[in-house]
Amino acid sequence: MNYIFIDSKNDIEKVGIIEDDRLVEFYTDAKDDRKQVGNIYRGKAVNVLQGMEAAFVDIGEGKNAYLYVKDALPKESMYKNIPVKIDDIVKNGEDIIVQVLKESSENKGPKITTHITLPGRFLVLTPFSHKISVSRKIHEEYEVNRLQDIGKEMQKEDMGVIFRTKALGIEKEVLIDEYHTLIAIYKRIEKEKNFLPCPKLIYKEMDLAHQIVRDAFSDKIDKIVINDKEKYNSLLGFQDIISPNLKEKLFYDKDFDVAFQDNIGREIQTALERKVNLESGGYIVIDETEALTAIDVNTGKFIGDKSLEDTIVKTNLEAVQEISRQIRLRDIGGIIIIDFIDMRTKDDISLVLDELEKDLSLDRNKTNIIGITKLGLVEMTRKKVRNSLRTKFIMKCPYCNGKGKIFKE
Repeated sequence: MNYIFIDSKNDIEKVGIIEDDRLVEFYTDAKDDRKQVGNIYRGKAVNVLQGMEAAFVDIGEGKNAYLYVKDALPKESMYKNIPVKIDDIVKNGEDIIVQVLKESSENKGPKITTHITLPGRFLVLTPFSHKISVSRKIHEEYEVNRLQDIGKEMQKEDMGVIFRTKALGIEKEVLIDEYHTLIAIYKRIEKEKNFLPCPKLIYKEMDLAHQIVRDAFSDKIDKIVINDKEKYNSLLGFQDIISPNLKEKLFYDKDFDVAFQDNIGREIQTALERKVNLESGGYIVIDETEALTAIDVNTGKFIGDKSLEDTIVKTNLEAVQEISRQIRLRDIGGIIIIDFIDMRTKDDISLVLDELEKDLSLDRNKTNIIGITKLGLVEMTRKKVRNSLRTKFIMKCPYCNGKGKIFKE
């Protein structure tokens, strides 16, 4: 069964997605832990650093946000191959409209951009780009051409658009209405440029539950379970934006509690551990570091029944499914290195890589398989938006300072 659950109580919201009866995504959001990604602020540049080609901007939310030069380029300069310095674009003390791209971490403030984007259910408005783009997950040539034609027809004021995967087969009138709605929101944001005070939040992204329902709900979802009546009614009012089928799949269950869902609890516990066992007897080891995430695959107790090559390929293929799920569940972002068990033939390597690409295509977040290094390691990246799951549940040990080791006596 595929479903979404929303456990909202005690000022903590827990939202998860179940696919084929297994947890694939899980997020928590405390009421006093304000999420910033997607929010738009009127901020003040407090420190322009020419040597770093970046500026620090006060958005009124804890640590100052950082703005790279490429994220600050004016629209007219974005497609010109002309070197631009940060102090040519942003001046100390200047008020600027920015949007948060990535959450703050322990050592860094949030990453921001002046290139505002506004997501809807079927498309994303990109005012700082004139391009009409279509999701790479839409493969039908006819549908790609249809959406591009619609985009060109409805385009106003040179504002671009990205058609999301959910735009597949959606009627032209629905897409145009959403485009106009997003333009109206953007123009309201633009009017805030010259209004005090500063810093100031001028557009707040939807809360966690509404975001997940907006982005993940589809015909493949059998139901949405929620235990908060107020949020249930709020999502019902969201039906016109999401889908006419939302009401019949939305269920209020005041007794639902993640803490009493043993299968979900086990999945979360596994996602916080370093070692993940495979059904065959093999296992994978996941090490998250500040620079990258390393994943190692081992045969463990699995000895196969044909040949060494067959055992290796079977273990790697089984590992691919679990790796893809753990990456989503742990919300791992940035550089990911996978050390599969060494394979001898190009056919076996291609088989495993094709399966990895297929499984990663289910991820709503953007992933990119770079290839295999000379050492036989698979390189890939995943767009980093939020901090990983472990930051919500695990704190650094005050005795070993996160090393996980002690000195010998």
